[in-house]
Amino acid sequence: EDGGRGTAGSPAAASARFVRCLYAVGFLDLFGVSMVVPLMNLHIKSLGASHTVAGIIGSLYGIMQLFSSTFVGCWSDVVGRRYSLLACILLSALGYFLLGTSTTVFLFAVSRVPVGIFKHTLSISKALLSDLVSERDRPLVMGRFNAASSVGFILGPVVGGYLTELEDGFYQTSFICASIFLLNAGLVWMLPWSEENTGNREQQQGNKGTDSFSATANHDLHSKSATNGAVASNSLFQSPWVQVATVLKRIKGIACSDLWDIFLVRLLMSVAILLYYSNFSLALDERFGVKPLFAGYLMSYSSALGVLAGCLLGPITRLYQHNTYRILLHSSTLTCTLILLYASALSIWMVILSSTFLAFSTTIGRTCIIDLELTIGGNEASGTLLGVGQSVTSVGRIVAPLLSGIAQEFSPCGPPSLGVGLALVAILIMNANKQKYCSRGNVKLKNQ
Repeated sequence: EDGGRGTAGSPAAASARFVRCLYAVGFLDLFGVSMVVPLMNLHIKSLGASHTVAGIIGSLYGIMQLFSSTFVGCWSDVVGRRYSLLACILLSALGYFLLGTSTTVFLFAVSRVPVGIFKHTLSISKALLSDLVSERDRPLVMGRFNAASSVGFILGPVVGGYLTELEDGFYQTSFICASIFLLNAGLVWMLPWSEENTGNREQQQGNKGTDSFSATANHDLHSKSATNGAVASNSLFQSPWVQVATVLKRIKGIACSDLWDIFLVRLLMSVAILLYYSNFSLALDERFGVKPLFAGYLMSYSSALGVLAGCLLGPITRLYQHNTYRILLHSSTLTCTLILLYASALSIWMVILSSTFLAFSTTIGRTCIIDLELTIGGNEASGTLLGVGQSVTSVGRIVAPLLSGIAQEFSPCGPPSLGVGLALVAILIMNANKQKYCSRGNVKLKNQ
């Protein structure tokens, strides 16, 4: 028995090292991106582009993300996480390198193509995390991964703003961003992939003599992960047409499965939160006479609290006895209430109060909806599920500015008020499907 426990400790340590390295991958990814993204509008206008052209290029990037996220996520299920993650990082690095050479509007637009298609590093990393950890630990690990990524998003704009003050600062920032992505690719390449596979085999042998539920569940998970990895490695050497056919078959399976309500909840909550932030600075100026600088500080404050919320997911899931559905329902209800409080706020202090707790509820809700997708849909197609989820969020990013503009014609409080209504609809859908979520049974895809 002692020998079995000692053997089982080795794969656990290997998985822990692997997960910590993925936290670093998430941090470097958003650190590099957030150095450049806030400066893009200024750069394209300096190249002579009009506001309309800048908006069209931005919309094309969003549309590419919308259609590519599902395909890239499914492709990671087919060829394996390692090679798909490396490909996405290297091609994104190429895009930011081209951005560093963009001296015309055309080159700027071309540089956004590889990034728009392949910038799905975080989604594939989350799919890899779902392969590595047990279902009970998944919300905790996802929360920590989001927290590590958010730290990068907080620090990146500060470094980018400093670098842009230098001569040719934007070009230097873009090259540094591309270098960070190359560093990230090296980190992914050096991840202990072989050690992890060895750990899976050792754990399979070590768990034969134990009757612990958690050990058995962990063994099953790692065995399935190792099997999927072997299949994916073989799929890598298949012809591109076979890979495309497999990807399309998996996407059809997701489309024909009974998961529409989960994705609809994700869409409604995403749009509700985007409506809250859509006219945040302008609304504070019109309602309370607050300058944009204060609004920026308030948003940075909310981002920092979001990092803290990601680290608190472990105690929260234990408090709820790992019932993801209840956490999601309560966090969504709290989000709806806080958006309503913001829409009806009579003083800036009520806005600060709502922003403080909204940072916690939205961070927890985003993590729980991903966990619920993987729980109901099954871990076998985690990349596809996360890709579809990203596409749904992209639809929200396209729809939200339009709804915000229409609602703002009536009142500065129009967009958040509309967000309250959408959040209420999402809560009603979750209540109507309570039995399905609580059963925690996998929805079999049509191709399985």
